[in-house]
Amino acid sequence: MRRLLAFTTLLAGLPLAGPVCAEQVFSFQRAAGQLPKTVVPVAYGITISTDMNALKLAGQETIQIDVLTPTADVTLNQAGLHLAEAVLDKGAKATITQDDAAETATLHFLDKIGKGTHTLAITYNGPILKTPNGIYVDDYTAPSGETKRMLVTQFEVADARRMFPGWDEPAFKATFQLTVTLPKEAVAVSNMPIMQTTPEGTDQKRVSFARTPRMSTYLLALVAGDMKSVQGQADGTPLAVYAPSGLEGQGAYALHAAEKILPYYNSYFGIKYPLPKMDMVAIPGNYQAGAMENWGLLTYIDNVLLFDPKNSTPRTRELIYEVVAHEMAHQWSGDLVTMGWWDNIWLNEGFASWMEIKATDEMNPEWDIWPRQHATREETMEADALPSTHPIQQVIHNVSEANSAFDSISYGKGELVIRMLEGWLGEDHFRDGMRLYMKSHAYTNTTSQDLWQALSKTSSQDVGAAARSFTEQPGIPLVAVASSCKAGKTVYTLTQSRFTIHAPHPMAQTWVIPVVAGGPGLKTQKLLLGKAPQTLSIAGCEVPLKLNLGESGYYRVQYSTPTFASLLKNAQHFAPVDRANLLGDQFALFRSGQAPLSAYMDLADNLLSAQESDIAVLEEIIGRFETLDQYLKGSPDRVAFRAYARKQLMPVLNRLGWDQKTDETVLDTMLRPSVIAALGTFEDPAVVAEAEKRFANWQVDPTSVKPDLVGIVARIAMTHADQKMYAVMAEKVRITQATEVKLRLFNALAAATDPALIEKNVVLAYSGAIPNGRIAMALSRVADESENPDLVWKLVKQHEAEIRTHLAPWSQDGFLAAIAAYSDNPEIAQALQADSSATKTTGGKIATAKTLSEIGARKDAMQAAQTQLAAWLAARH
Repeated sequence: MRRLLAFTTLLAGLPLAGPVCAEQVFSFQRAAGQLPKTVVPVAYGITISTDMNALKLAGQETIQIDVLTPTADVTLNQAGLHLAEAVLDKGAKATITQDDAAETATLHFLDKIGKGTHTLAITYNGPILKTPNGIYVDDYTAPSGETKRMLVTQFEVADARRMFPGWDEPAFKATFQLTVTLPKEAVAVSNMPIMQTTPEGTDQKRVSFARTPRMSTYLLALVAGDMKSVQGQADGTPLAVYAPSGLEGQGAYALHAAEKILPYYNSYFGIKYPLPKMDMVAIPGNYQAGAMENWGLLTYIDNVLLFDPKNSTPRTRELIYEVVAHEMAHQWSGDLVTMGWWDNIWLNEGFASWMEIKATDEMNPEWDIWPRQHATREETMEADALPSTHPIQQVIHNVSEANSAFDSISYGKGELVIRMLEGWLGEDHFRDGMRLYMKSHAYTNTTSQDLWQALSKTSSQDVGAAARSFTEQPGIPLVAVASSCKAGKTVYTLTQSRFTIHAPHPMAQTWVIPVVAGGPGLKTQKLLLGKAPQTLSIAGCEVPLKLNLGESGYYRVQYSTPTFASLLKNAQHFAPVDRANLLGDQFALFRSGQAPLSAYMDLADNLLSAQESDIAVLEEIIGRFETLDQYLKGSPDRVAFRAYARKQLMPVLNRLGWDQKTDETVLDTMLRPSVIAALGTFEDPAVVAEAEKRFANWQVDPTSVKPDLVGIVARIAMTHADQKMYAVMAEKVRITQATEVKLRLFNALAAATDPALIEKNVVLAYSGAIPNGRIAMALSRVADESENPDLVWKLVKQHEAEIRTHLAPWSQDGFLAAIAAYSDNPEIAQALQADSSATKTTGGKIATAKTLSEIGARKDAMQAAQTQLAAWLAARH
């Protein structure tokens, strides 16, 4: 799936920091979970009838079970269902006890069930939901203008139990044969091909799908509605992209991507994709998961699967490729081989995040995508430096905690650590280890230790010793570099400590760090840095030696003053990824109080003065300038800083121009909106005037502005919108059906700063204009863009009860924390911490702790930036 002050009392007892015990290889009996392991499912036969008008389902299932330990009680999961009857081996009826809080049902039999194979038949019924979880309906407006209803499932983490009773934990793998009664006109797809379709009465049909391979419950899927597809094949596997009828042609780009990616994965993993088909489905709007790797039926919110040449942007094209590559990688890592419990969700998500970039780069080298992963690195490390971080592998006690684990640590840090390990071991050794891992554990479950063993065997390295130091403890290593020059030779001494932000008493830790060092004209050197210092020698004095060459390692670097001075003078001679890396580390060191902000500003100033043109470097600088602008909110120095930022960025826009050139690179095309947006934020008069002119033209003729600039010019115009202009844009948001365009326009609206318009935006977000699955994100966007998060918090609290009725259960925990995260007001932090609805679950407490940590860190940074930036600007001018 592809989907972000004092607080010590809140963190008490939470699994947010500290190493976990070194784990063993997977064992079913040792695997964490909440269900007893006395009975395991072997094969499900599930038959459901749906009433799409009354939003009800009725189900019958027959489960072949294997009793491992004689028992009179069988406990399994259900959520919101009513179990009417349970019969064992066509004879013994159970007394049924349901615990809705625990989401379980226990079947009590008079006599113990003996060891061995038995058959359990259950009759049940339950609701079909409107929130995007479990089995639910998605109401949308079709291209024809008609209102349509689609049936959708989304089961990860623990919502399969909302469609059928079962063992809804990843270690309980079984096969599934699904039969469903649906409206006769509906097109139905599931994990496997259709075996048979028969009429059912006058207006329904009964659809039976082939039996799946052995898999976890959360990977079962069903989608039905008015859909059509574009079809292809790769390596003998039929491929199809389904979309609401009339939009299927927009699936051609994703289909083309899948046709290229599948053979690459078949080769990389050494196991051919094992299912008889692969379908991908675009869910219109109401799909909060973003994308989901259901085996053989990959589901996506439509704006990350459908490419509309009239409205989509180069960024959309890239995003589609990445997300398709991500979910397809899961067909092996996650589906064929599945983590034993949610404490190892990073095995699924971190690996798929790494593989999506590897595959996308392989197929599209012109996108220069690895250097641009710098943004992911910085976002991840920012979270990992705070005291609210957690290990990649963290103890997960319940579903609420499992949902909270789908964060930048599991995804981003997982990706970056895997990349570091591949760089250390070498691509061939790493690939061979993955092949061994897949072959050894196909159709079963694993822990991280299973992966380390496979990689160690193929590389002849003790992979676990290094890897566990990054996966079983939280945080980031900081490598300090000191230098001395004697007799014409520079000796660099490397030591390590823990890098933290806003953490006065961090736990001391040690890592085994694969370090790569080098520079222009220098031989690349590699070493493993442990607790003891290590040295590197280079001929010459003041040699610009840089660590983390290629930004392939997960660590920060702090250079001594003379070492950094040499790098500062020679920064433009390093590769773009290393220039971005130097910048990122310097800003982080400012955030941690270990370096002055002037070190970052001097480096950025030097690069900009040297006419920096690389997108990764420029977007690093633009992002930091926008952050500093926020830090200066309310400061008299904001005007001077904005003037400086405009002066430095305007040459970039002059080079790019407002309009796409016929011979420009795709990277310049993607850079242009970022530069214009930043100059709009910094109130450049010429840019604001041009944006407002183009926005006015776009309102008359939507084709007059390229899709990638529509959101930018609208956002600049909306910053100072009046009621009339706002009303026009708000109506466009309401009537626009394409999710990509709807969200683009709402994000522009979110920049309105008038308090009356901010209130309208909050109401617009949950009033039906935005699909349920995107409401929480939309409200967070208003808090971020409006520069008035405190007002947004107040308004959300006023409307909280109604807003929550639109949210899936697994999005409730972090809802309020995501709004408060943009505030720097201690009163908001206190209100969040005291709010019972924000802290009633463990997942809610984790989300709240993260936000409190972010607020405290931001307050520190604002105070430091306002003092130091004023001095730097004064010295410069």
